[in-house]
Amino acid sequence: MRRHAAKRGRGTARRRTGLAIPGAGRAGRGVDTNSQEAVDPVEVAPHATRDRGGTLTELLVTIVIMGVVLAPVMDAVLGAISASSTNRGLANVETALHNAADKVNRARRGCDYTVFVAAAAQSQGWPSSAATVQQFHYVPGSTSATLGTWANGACPATGLQDLLVQMVSITMRNPDTGTQRTIQVVKSDV
Repeated sequence: MRRHAAKRGRGTARRRTGLAIPGAGRAGRGVDTNSQEAVDPVEVAPHATRDRGGTLTELLVTIVIMGVVLAPVMDAVLGAISASSTNRGLANVETALHNAADKVNRARRGCDYTVFVAAAAQSQGWPSSAATVQQFHYVPGSTSATLGTWANGACPATGLQDLLVQMVSITMRNPDTGTQRTIQVVKSDV
């Protein structure tokens, strides 16, 4: 009995190390090419190679890292969209202003140019209230050494005169973006 127990203990010790008893001749055993001993491939294969998948913590860490990386990118994209919208609105204001200045320059001489400026605003699809007009006429100084001044109204109280110099200040405001610009147009017979 003792002999059998010692043999049994020795065999289990070898089995734990992954080596088979030499010369056992069991079926299904492979042969190690280096030592020419029989090796059981099932006992030698490591069990840690199975893919256990990712844990919830690893998933959450990945999401947080992606959020930290994507937050500045999204902020830059939104900033670019906002800047593009502002630039587009400003370009529309500039177009309306140049259109209004052209209409005022081409208009025949008169004492009120509000209608021409309102038409330029309406051509952009804006209400006529998007444009404001201030009109002035030049009053020369009493002598050649005295400077003249700009008086309110496109014409003096006496009406249109020869050699009249007029200034029309046009302010256009984009109702969509709130951007606005002002231009001054000078009309003169001189």
